[in-house]
Amino acid sequence: MSEDKIPQKSILLINTGSTKKRFILQRLAALKNIKLIVANKEKNWAEHYVDEWILTDTNNHLKAVKDISRYANDHKIDGVLTFWEDDVLLTSKVADHLGLIGIPYQISSGVRNKAEFRAFCTKNGLPAPKNILVRDESEIDQVAEKLSFPVVIKPVYGSSSAFVIKADDMDEFRDIYNYIKIHVSQEVESALHDGTQLLVEEYIDGDEVDIDILLQNGKIKFWSICDNYQTQEPFFMETNQAIPSQLPENDQEELLDMAEAVLEKLGIMNGCIHFEAKYSSKGPVPIEVNMRMGGDEVYSFIKEAWDVDFIEYAVKIACGEYFPVIKKPEEPKQYMVSKSFIPPTSGIISSLILPKTFGKDDKVDQFHFYKKVGDAVYAPPMGYDFMGWMTAYGDNPLDAEDNLDAAYKQIEFEIIPFSGDSAIGKTKRSSQFSAASLSTVEAQNQLRMARLTAIEKKDMRKLKIAIACNLPKEDAGLIEAELYSVGNNIKKTLDKLGYQTMFIDFNDVGKAINQLQKEQIDLVFNVAERINGSSLLEPHVASILDALKIPYTGSNPLTLAFCIDKIKVKKLLTYHQIPTAKWDYIYDISEEVDPELNFPLIVKPANTDNSIGITQDSVVSNRKELKKQITYVLEELKCPALIEEYLDGDEYDVSIIGNGEEVQVLPLSRTVFDKMPKGMWKIYPFDAKYGGTDYKKYVTVERPPKNVNSKLLSLISEIALDTYSILDAHDYARIEVKLDHNNNPHVLELNPNPSINIPDCVPSVAKLMNIDYGEFLERIIDMAISRYKGKHPYQHLQPRIGTT
Repeated sequence: MSEDKIPQKSILLINTGSTKKRFILQRLAALKNIKLIVANKEKNWAEHYVDEWILTDTNNHLKAVKDISRYANDHKIDGVLTFWEDDVLLTSKVADHLGLIGIPYQISSGVRNKAEFRAFCTKNGLPAPKNILVRDESEIDQVAEKLSFPVVIKPVYGSSSAFVIKADDMDEFRDIYNYIKIHVSQEVESALHDGTQLLVEEYIDGDEVDIDILLQNGKIKFWSICDNYQTQEPFFMETNQAIPSQLPENDQEELLDMAEAVLEKLGIMNGCIHFEAKYSSKGPVPIEVNMRMGGDEVYSFIKEAWDVDFIEYAVKIACGEYFPVIKKPEEPKQYMVSKSFIPPTSGIISSLILPKTFGKDDKVDQFHFYKKVGDAVYAPPMGYDFMGWMTAYGDNPLDAEDNLDAAYKQIEFEIIPFSGDSAIGKTKRSSQFSAASLSTVEAQNQLRMARLTAIEKKDMRKLKIAIACNLPKEDAGLIEAELYSVGNNIKKTLDKLGYQTMFIDFNDVGKAINQLQKEQIDLVFNVAERINGSSLLEPHVASILDALKIPYTGSNPLTLAFCIDKIKVKKLLTYHQIPTAKWDYIYDISEEVDPELNFPLIVKPANTDNSIGITQDSVVSNRKELKKQITYVLEELKCPALIEEYLDGDEYDVSIIGNGEEVQVLPLSRTVFDKMPKGMWKIYPFDAKYGGTDYKKYVTVERPPKNVNSKLLSLISEIALDTYSILDAHDYARIEVKLDHNNNPHVLELNPNPSINIPDCVPSVAKLMNIDYGEFLERIIDMAISRYKGKHPYQHLQPRIGTT
């Protein structure tokens, strides 16, 4: 029958995998008479190779099986397979549910669980090292009682060498156990989503090999053995591999017989199997059975050495297409050797030299390097990064080795270790694992700072930005709703510009800190004004970010805290001869107010924001009213009282952005109290901002001010600039200035974290300069990044030298 008359087969692939596995999708798409259906969470880079998609959450097996079954009701599916360890169990469930060829879930679930697999081998007379399952610390002592050292600790689930570690004695075991329990997670090894229990087993000596098998109808149709070079213990990160195996033929036959017996007793009848084993001093011992094609170089190794296409045959097995036993020649087409690029230390790649191509004489078959300059890499015990791999070939094993070594010399990379001025890693310790958790956190912090300060402006939108804000609760008031609105509009705008964003809600500080530690955040856009609902804790948001070494926009905690205390601000401004209304303060009702202050006076809570506690009654005209209002502030609001001479002129908002010498005063905003009803004072009380009073009909807001002497505007701007500098504001702030009856300006306060919602003052006056809201936010981000460049992470906590 000609190829064009062969019925088309529909193969279902569970998950596309990452772009590192592009060659698999390319090969599947190139197969004749194959319709490729992919079950994946979303359409992605593989769309060019896929005929049809089933969009489903492959981590939610129940939903995925339902979605696939719904598709199968109307479409033919001839076979199902996967090439990713994460999806082996789901593939078995789909095969069971649709009645397709595959490894039954009852078998695959037991094989993937290393503890159950060891128990199965022991029960069925198959070789297995002594082992125990350690669920928690109470079971640690059993290790010394039941096993002989050295031992190997490994997660019950998992497909790579992550967290597989050798311990030579009990003290080392305890350190390793604590290290693994802290760090083991899906983020490091995605296959761990099925569980993170730990198996401890006696160390197996000998030569490690991979046995790659094509199994159809219970019969081995093809096999190949690959030698694994010695790993750098106590870790088991793969280094080099070679095919065909150089073990004696008798040893290879014993290994194959052992693998066949394991598969037969398990009941595995069909599959593309990657079988890991050791030929020990006691003979062959299985390590684990991977029920999918081996990763990385396995496909190219077998294709180049034996001219057998494992992807093509995996499809044939899944679809039930019979093929005869594939006979291997006595000698391979090529002798192949591979090398994995494992970072020698944890740090940041500072330089990288890679050949654009390898020449024919280099005899390099495959070369993949996944990292670039500026990327972080983690070596054990801080992490388990795999930077890439390469293969070379030759006419014999030594020739292949020589060609690989020669090609490897063309690759150069340098890694700046994570240490910097940190003491972590410099202190002598009894175990390399005892400081691992601290070192990992420090490394992540250094990476974040290095990535942020190295980024170019054109690449700024690649950053992941968290918006620190306050999400409202069900009973939230108007202030809380406004605080949320600010963060929400910032997020929406940055999302549209292409940034990755997320909320960090400081009304739930525990969750916020947890997110900050776990998420790979580059920068925090800090507009949070509360912690657990308290405005007094606003500065501590920045303190938390500093403690975690997470860069953020806006002023530091010292400035934020200082500006909350209006009394201290008045003292500092007075010291620097910044014009401000005459004033006094009261902490106790028994204290006397300076008799030289002239009525009318205004009485303010000394440490609230958003005009809380400010009403028309705050302005007093005599001693009796003064005492009443002071009593209200001290006893009702529980705040110290700031008393100032009342200013009855216009009010100006001066918006400033920038740092150091690159500070810019935006167009001023002027409020004219020209329509106030008789008997009302010219102030902005709380209800003007958040209450029911319609203050818009009482005042005129001019942006920019109209018909005002330019010298006065310059004077207001200069006073505001000095205030910005004296109070050490960063990135942006708003200074409130009010005139007296002689048009003399007086600073009311500086808000280092002003509301920057779309209609608010600062963005509105920026818009007068043709700076739209998105550009305004990006300018703040850019200023924050520039502020951190070339400086210690805590440099911004120090006052600027030369401040007047």
